[in-house]
Amino acid sequence: MKDENNNDVNDEDVKKQTPTATRHIILIRHGQYNLNGETDEEKYLTDLGRKQADLTGGRLKELDFPYTRLVSSTMTRAIETCDLIHKFLPDLTVERNDLLREGAPIPPEPPVGHWRPEVYQFHRDGQRIEAAFRQFIHRATPEQKTDSYEIIVCHANVIRYFVCRALQFPPDGWLRLSLAHASLTWITVRPSGRVSLRCYGDSGFMEPNKVTYS
Repeated sequence: MKDENNNDVNDEDVKKQTPTATRHIILIRHGQYNLNGETDEEKYLTDLGRKQADLTGGRLKELDFPYTRLVSSTMTRAIETCDLIHKFLPDLTVERNDLLREGAPIPPEPPVGHWRPEVYQFHRDGQRIEAAFRQFIHRATPEQKTDSYEIIVCHANVIRYFVCRALQFPPDGWLRLSLAHASLTWITVRPSGRVSLRCYGDSGFMEPNKVTYS
C-alpha cells in the first residue's frame, strides 16, 4: 500500500491509525429557567426546571449506558441542570467548558420571530460555537478502543447548530428546530465518520404538563 506521497505503508500501521470505536454524544438542554433575569446569575432554574433536570437524570440512569464523560456550559442554568443530573451518575467527574455557552451561531434563514441579535453577536459567538462543534462532535481517535457515551449539558442554540452541522444540513436552518427543556438529543459518530441522529429533543419520559419550551 502507498501513502499520498507514494511511499510504502505497512498494513499493520494502517490498522493502528484507523478508528474502531463509536462515539455517542448525548446533548441535554438545560431545564426551564427564570426568563426575567437580567444577568446570568439571575437566570437560574425554576422549580419546574429543577424537576425536569431530575427527570432527565433519572432517564439517563435508567438507560444505563457506560457513560464516560459529563460536561456542561459555564452558564448558571446549565451548571444547575448538570449538577442535578450528576446526582444520578455520581461516578462521573463533572467538567465545565466556556465554548458551550449560549449564543448566536449563525444568521438564521429565514429570520424568525422577534429574536434579532446584533450582527456583531454572530461574529462573536459564531466562531466560539463552531469551535465547540469541532471539539465535541468528531469520530473517535485510533487510541480509543471501546465505545464512549458522553453527556453534554448546554443550550438550545448550541444543540440545534450542532445537529445541523453534524448531519451536513445547511447550518443557517438551525432556528427552525424547536427543543424542549431538559430534552435528550443523541448523536452517534461511527469510526468511518458517518453521523446519525438517534433522537432529537426527546422528552417522552416526562409527563406532558412538565414539558416546556422557550
